[in-house]
Amino acid sequence: MSDIQFSNRILRRFAETVALELGADQFSAMLNLANLPAEWKNPQVFLSLNPYDSAHIYAALQTAMRIYFGRGARGVLLRVGQRLWNRILEDAALGIKAQAAVIRRLPLSTRRKPTLELVAKFLGTRPGDIAVHTLDMDMLLVDHVSPTAHDQKESSPICFVSQGLIRESLHWATGKDYDVQEIHCQAMGEHTCEFKITGG
Repeated sequence: MSDIQFSNRILRRFAETVALELGADQFSAMLNLANLPAEWKNPQVFLSLNPYDSAHIYAALQTAMRIYFGRGARGVLLRVGQRLWNRILEDAALGIKAQAAVIRRLPLSTRRKPTLELVAKFLGTRPGDIAVHTLDMDMLLVDHVSPTAHDQKESSPICFVSQGLIRESLHWATGKDYDVQEIHCQAMGEHTCEFKITGG
């Protein structure tokens, strides 16, 4: 069994967001095409999963979407990531919500790093899974586990949901738009998935 973990609560929110983006019929068609269980169209089923199975399904759903949409998958997955931000924030524990409220009261120029650290708390399950670094005027988010890319082999980066999530989180925090590029991806044989954040 893989040691990659992912939150089943965020998986449920992800599946709900995919269902909204695609519509029920297209979601079912995608699951059928990928030979994935039909009951996955009901996001509630994911709440009974352990973190290891949650990570596997999170990757499987994104793989199915890349196959189903082909060259259009990037745009769809980015939108899902952006829409996912507010959903997981609404579902967060009270302590996380309090932390989010504090971030939005900070001086505008200091909000980026704590916002990315909040994203890291959502996506990581253990300390050290995800790190945030400052690079002069830019920021770098480094995902050491990346359920999306686990056991995937691609010629270009594939973590579009994470990209969309990062972009939307920073817009939520600052009201400004940022360019988020995945400059390294485990699916390409790299050791980590790394996202460079510029702009704002």
